[in-house]
Amino acid sequence: MKSTLLTLTLACVALLVGCDKSDTPAPAATNGHLTIGVAFETLQTEYWVAGFEAIRADLKQRGDTMLEAVSDSDANRQLEQVKNLITRKVDGIILVPKDAKTCLPMIKAANAANIPVVLFNRPADKSDARSVAIVADNLALTRETVGYLVAEARKAGKKVKAAVLLGDLGDINAVGRRDGFDAAVKGQEDIIDVVARIPTEWNQEKAQAGVVNALQANPDIGLIFSSSDFLFPSIVSALKSVGKYHKTGEPGHVLLGGFDGDATAYQMLKDGYLDATGVQDVYFEAAQSMQAILDLRAGKTVPEVIRDPGFVIHRGNLAEKSAQMWGARVAAKK
Repeated sequence: MKSTLLTLTLACVALLVGCDKSDTPAPAATNGHLTIGVAFETLQTEYWVAGFEAIRADLKQRGDTMLEAVSDSDANRQLEQVKNLITRKVDGIILVPKDAKTCLPMIKAANAANIPVVLFNRPADKSDARSVAIVADNLALTRETVGYLVAEARKAGKKVKAAVLLGDLGDINAVGRRDGFDAAVKGQEDIIDVVARIPTEWNQEKAQAGVVNALQANPDIGLIFSSSDFLFPSIVSALKSVGKYHKTGEPGHVLLGGFDGDATAYQMLKDGYLDATGVQDVYFEAAQSMQAILDLRAGKTVPEVIRDPGFVIHRGNLAEKSAQMWGARVAAKK
């Protein structure tokens, strides 16, 4: 776990150098190339780092200029960063807000300046503010992932106790994943008994304590689904502490599933400990973000939400699908 967190921290530090460069003049667009403001709320997980890098690579390939800002979970700071990008007359803004509400003043400010705004993987609340969201189909992808776990549980032929780790329910993505889990287990009560719903607020310590407590109350838990692969180090630590971390096919194996498709999940799949995870297609989302800005600038009609269908990866299709998994690419660079 320490090695994983150190690697992630170093990656974030490398990216944060030069972020929030809104105190210098923006370069003028030349040869039809654009200047795009990219404002992220955080770079504290591999997914956000991968998304940031994918956007940067896409803009570089197009010959566009990227102005970077990272607000470190401070919504007020992010609002000021967005206002600075507007003042610098960027051609478009790609935004990852802290939540669905705090971004509304940012979007409205950009609307007033006639600058198109795309929300990357975290949509805004319904309002008269105009934006486009590129977002994973959290509910459908989670339902499909958990459905795979349920099918695996059925193969064992006995009822399985299950636990689910919930994200920060102020994050609409976490809500979709919770609802996807519930949809997958609904009607499966003959094989799945959900005995623990563990709030984490996307916090490793809360996650680990919650799993430890759930295993103390129900030592025979046989299935755990995490709303983010980011939390797997905490789950693994808790399982190891009670001698329940085993490979698929070994006695005592706990079915494990997640959501994101990060490097840790990829390694756990390769090693035989993880059964399945729902993969967000970060490269699709990055490309669609820029395409939406181009279409909006051209006066085209763009849907308010563009869904990334993602895909479920498991041991059975790992060889076939790993090339599409962003976490596999991250792991290859380590």
